[in-house]
Order: sequence, then C-alpha cells, then structure tokens
Amino acid sequence: MSFDIQDLIVEAVHSLGSKPSRLVLTSLGTVIGIASLVITIGFAQTAAGQVARQFDAASATHVVVAANAGTDGRDPTGELPWDSDDRVAQLAGVVSAGTDSVVLADVGGITALALNDPSKPPRADPALIAASPGLFDAVEARVRTGKVFDGGNESRIDRVAVLGANAASRLGIDRVDNQPSIMIGDHAFAVIGIVDRSDTRPDLLDDVIVPMSVGRRDFGVQAVDEVQIRVTAGTDRSVARQAPIAIMPNAPESVTVLRSESPTDLRNSVEGDLNIVFVLLGALALVVGIFGIATVTQLSVTERIGEIGLRRALGARQRDISGQFIVEAVIVGLLGGLVGAASGIFILVITSIARGWAPVIDPLLTVGAVVAAAVAGLVAGLVPAHRASRVEPARALSGGSS
Repeated sequence: MSFDIQDLIVEAVHSLGSKPSRLVLTSLGTVIGIASLVITIGFAQTAAGQVARQFDAASATHVVVAANAGTDGRDPTGELPWDSDDRVAQLAGVVSAGTDSVVLADVGGITALALNDPSKPPRADPALIAASPGLFDAVEARVRTGKVFDGGNESRIDRVAVLGANAASRLGIDRVDNQPSIMIGDHAFAVIGIVDRSDTRPDLLDDVIVPMSVGRRDFGVQAVDEVQIRVTAGTDRSVARQAPIAIMPNAPESVTVLRSESPTDLRNSVEGDLNIVFVLLGALALVVGIFGIATVTQLSVTERIGEIGLRRALGARQRDISGQFIVEAVIVGLLGGLVGAASGIFILVITSIARGWAPVIDPLLTVGAVVAAAVAGLVAGLVPAHRASRVEPARALSGGSS
C-alpha cells in the first residue's frame, strides 16, 4: 500500500475535517502567531512612517546670521546692514526674515505705569530688544493677545512695545484691550501685544520688544545683532550658504551662520530600532505558534494510535504515516496563516484609523506571513510525524503505544 502526494492531501483533509474542533484548536496557535507577526511588523512600518513625518516636521527650518565675534569673544568684527532681512528675503526657500538687537544702553528702567508702587521691593527689569517687524514671523512667535507692530509702526517710529509673556507677568500686564502703557526710561510706550510662545527664540518671552527704528532713535542701537530667517524644510543648507553673500557681498566671511542640524541620522536610527524590536516580537509570537501546533499535533498522534496501527497493518509505510501528519501540519499552518494575516491586517487598519495614523501594509508581508505559517506548520509537524511513523502495528492494535 503506497500513497502519492494527492492521496496524502486527501487523507489529511479528511482527517482534519472529521474533527473541526481539533482543527480550530490546532490552528489557533498559528492564527495568534501570524496575527501577532503581521500586527507587530505592520505597526513597525506604520510607526516608522509616523516617526518620519514627525522628524520631517521638526527638520531644520531656522537659520541665524550674526556678525563674527571679535578677538575678545564679544565685540563683533563687522556690522550687519539695517536692511539685512530684506536682502535675504529674496533667496529661494526663505519664508520670512527679521532682525533684532539687544539694547545695551542704560535706559533708566522699565516699569508699568499702573504698578508704579514705591513700597514694593525693586525687581530686575526685563531685557529690551529692538527688532524689525519680520522678527515675529521669522521665529514663529504666537500672539496671546493684541498684535505685533508692523511696517507702519516701524516707518513712523511709533513708541509701541510687544511684551513676552514672562515680561508681561513681571510688569503686571495680562491684557491690552485696556491700552496699558509702560515706561522705558523717560518715554511712555503703548503695549500693543503679548507673545506667549516661540520655539526658536524662547528667550523673547522674557523681553520687551520695540521697533528697530525706535531703538536706533531713542536708545542708540548701533547695528543689527542677528538676522533670524525661517525657511522651508530642506532649503536650510542652501540658504545658509547664500545668506552671507546676500547680506555682506563684499565680506561674506565677516558673518557667522548658525543652522540647526537636520535629525536625519537620529530619525534613521529610531526607525531601525523600532523595526528590530517589532520584528523580534513578531518572531517570538511565531515561535509560540509553532509550539502550539507541535503540542496539539502530538496529542493528535496519541489519540490516533489505533488508526495509525491499522494503517500500518494494511501496508502503509512509515514515510506514508509521517507524510500524512506533516501534510496535516502544513495545511493547519496555511489555514492559520491566512486567518491570522487577515486578522492582523484588520486590527492594524482599525487601530491606525482610530489613532489618526496612515496604516502602512506591505503586500509582501501578507504573502510572507502565509508562507511563514506553512513553514512553521512543517517544522512543528516533524517531531510528531516521526513519532507516528515509529508506531508498531501489533502494539498499537493491542492498545499499546510506540
């Protein structure tokens, strides 16, 4: 009595179909393992996509140009032109630009008119900054209330001020609709706005900011300290190369360019670590599935000792018996792989949609998962199939075991 591959498949399908509950139990480990593998690898790819988008959103979009420091490390060797922001605004990739200078002169104190109480202990004055109107957009400052000064205020040399949130708190000002004013030395300035956020220049939250023209007239600002430039993602390198030439065409070497490094290497490292972790978790889940198939298949061999002995007595060879159990294990693996892959993709898509992510599903992942399940079934069935092939007909039919 000899079996070809078709006979083995027919016998295996008949045997599995005769006990659906055993089929479900046997394939359950593979379903869980393959579903876990698909979910973990799918989430690794999806998470990598999210990481990529997050890093791209945080990529370098800010360039700062400043005059080179002198030999003492403080006094600049050159002076940036007053229209430096206008000069770099023409460069490709520049979204906005603005200039700023720290007022170093003794301005005679900064106080709020409404809180000029001599009985209160003295507090350190906020720093005073003179800036062009484009600074706020260049550093992405967020206005909590009111507005920032514009080109009209700059050209008219209006005595207006914008307060950083911390400076406003120190001065006791939290709104501008009541037209508050502050005294900077002997001059009254109308507070027109309060900014409470700037990711690229958080120090501005501690400062009082006035128009550059006012700084030059009232406080003796002699030169621009820095040019703040906001650029589109991916253009920071080219803008950093061209900005010195645009600002100081006769002496580009007299300025220093500061650029935030793009986090590409860190992003790739994080993506790689995520992939490794998730793949290891998926492989572990698949190993658990293999042990599940092997355990249930081993129990099946024990239950079918009498059947195996009868087949051997009728002339079935050892390889026929082992072949049938191996085919059964492969079929269980394939079924578990199909169900597990479908379940994993479903869970991945639903979870990603719920989290607002874009699910990433590699078609090769599904095919590979099913093939892996078949291989897992093959591996899991080898030992039980070998044990079944060693069953002696006489002892099996008499109620013994191998």
